[in-house]
Amino acid sequence: MTIGKHLILCDCLGSQKIDAAAISDATGLACSRVHTALCTREIDSAAEALRAGDALIACAQEQQRFEELAFDIGVQEPQCFDLRDRAGWAGDDAGATTAKMAALTAAALLPQPAPKLRDITSQGQCLIIGPEEVALDAANQLANSLSITVLLSGETDPVPQAAFDVIKGDLHHMQGSLANFTIQINAFQERNPGGRAAPTWSEPQDGARSVCDIILDLTGNPSLFPAPEKRDGYLRADPKHAPSVAKAIFDAAQMVGTFEKPLYVQLEPSLCAHKRAEKAACSNCLDACPTGAITSVGDHVAIDPLICAGCGACAALCPSGAIAYDAPATGDIFRHIETLARTFRNAGGENPRLLVHDDLHGTEMIALAARFGRGLPADVIPMDLSALAGFGHAEMLAAFGAGFADILVLVGPKSDRDTIAQEAALAAALSGRAVPLLDMADPDALSDYLYAAQASDAVTSPILPLGTRRQVARTATKALQADAILPLPETAPYGAVLVDADACTLCLSCVSLCPSGALADNPDMPQLRFQEDACLQCGLCSNICPEKAITLEPRMNLTDSALSQVVLNEEEPFACITCGSLFGVKSTIEKITEKLAGKHAMFANPDAAKMIQMCDSCRIQAQYHATDNPFTGAERPAVRTTDDYLSKRSDH
Repeated sequence: MTIGKHLILCDCLGSQKIDAAAISDATGLACSRVHTALCTREIDSAAEALRAGDALIACAQEQQRFEELAFDIGVQEPQCFDLRDRAGWAGDDAGATTAKMAALTAAALLPQPAPKLRDITSQGQCLIIGPEEVALDAANQLANSLSITVLLSGETDPVPQAAFDVIKGDLHHMQGSLANFTIQINAFQERNPGGRAAPTWSEPQDGARSVCDIILDLTGNPSLFPAPEKRDGYLRADPKHAPSVAKAIFDAAQMVGTFEKPLYVQLEPSLCAHKRAEKAACSNCLDACPTGAITSVGDHVAIDPLICAGCGACAALCPSGAIAYDAPATGDIFRHIETLARTFRNAGGENPRLLVHDDLHGTEMIALAARFGRGLPADVIPMDLSALAGFGHAEMLAAFGAGFADILVLVGPKSDRDTIAQEAALAAALSGRAVPLLDMADPDALSDYLYAAQASDAVTSPILPLGTRRQVARTATKALQADAILPLPETAPYGAVLVDADACTLCLSCVSLCPSGALADNPDMPQLRFQEDACLQCGLCSNICPEKAITLEPRMNLTDSALSQVVLNEEEPFACITCGSLFGVKSTIEKITEKLAGKHAMFANPDAAKMIQMCDSCRIQAQYHATDNPFTGAERPAVRTTDDYLSKRSDH
């Protein structure tokens, strides 16, 4: 039994068939009797359960009512979750739906880590831009609640008098987000009030800078920011559409005070494979970020947490794990997936299908399908995520490996389809199973598709998805494909490094810059070594190779050879002609000797030419003792003694 938790069940006026004993056996929870009208006629039973403490109520539709009840009787608010819409209705018999009910209940018991938050304080400084008539009207409406500045452009006369600032100029540059916008204005002009004369504009100046908390864009022009709907504090509306303008004005008036901004991702710069020695490598996150929150800073990237909208694409596409989603963390998602699959299996279910969806469009689609249609089949388990693009190939493979027969992704109107499709294609290549993307807006069509589709067979020996995303992806793929070498798409973060031994000079510049340590040397021999499971396919080695001897092969090597170092190229070392110690590469030393000895001014002397064939220590010694040593100074004067000083005295 799970200590301290008590599951409160209700069949919603008899519309569901619930086997309380089977759910209790599968989850270890103490279950109440199955109520019929817990939120109305049996509200006293709900109050009794709340007084007992640690109640888990299997109803989300009436969550507000139960929270109000808890407040009225002076107890802690209960935890509620949606079992009614997501688990099935009277069309399925109790035996068919029990496994899914148990799985959803077990997932609801998992700890829900509190999101990391950052406070943002807006003082209400608002910049309004747009046509004069619309912008001034909006400013008049907001003047009593915000500190307004109106920016006009083009040929316009100064406003005679206003309860806010009016300036003129061209918006040259802006960046930031709510409570943190910085702007630059060219041809900046202020209003000179004048005396009895009409006001005039000041002389224009370029490069005027300022800050503001809110930007209300009524220009009707293209957005000033990428993904404007995800930019906190930036509001825009078509000036010709009065309802949109009214809504934008209303929203702007609410943006005063202290707000909590979630911190969606974590960044570990030391793992980033973005760049080394000014040579470009991975730019997956930069290319995918819809808001421009990610920027390049030297060898790694930086993420502005105030601009980040938490889409999760960067974490799904990052090959090294330098960027990790944190709301929820990757480990929590793996745990959720494994709990759903294991509990469904333990409750007698077979070949479950996982329906992954966002917490807006997808949740609404499932609710509508359940209340007005057939709902979801008994073997389809829904899993909602706030960041659908963050459900990448590793999470998909974890679901396959944990025991799900099929994975379906229900995309919404605002989903990042490119990232999801790319990751689904990679998961399909690794698993050998398709990951369909369902782009639907009709709940009945969703139900029809799911009921008509035939489930595949789940793995016979499920894995426990523990470790990093790369580790879980490899473990799950191995469970699905056994020992094999699988070709992958060009964008895959797994693969081999291929070296043209005839072109490679073993300069080892690739080794010194490899961000993951997949390439290594041998201190005792001229060798280039490679460990395939560590390779990120970032392309840095091929970009840095002066001989262009390196190419990449995207693939997943599931054999044990991928876990150990293999030699890609090796040559015979050269023996120092003075001491005999081994150093350098024999072929390289011979090529340099042939090219420079007797042909270059520095090596015209035979003794100087021999230094090419010496190790570092012997070369230094030979240089020091050479007659033409450039570091040799003039002959040192004799040391002066006491006798020298006394002899000078006697001379005087």
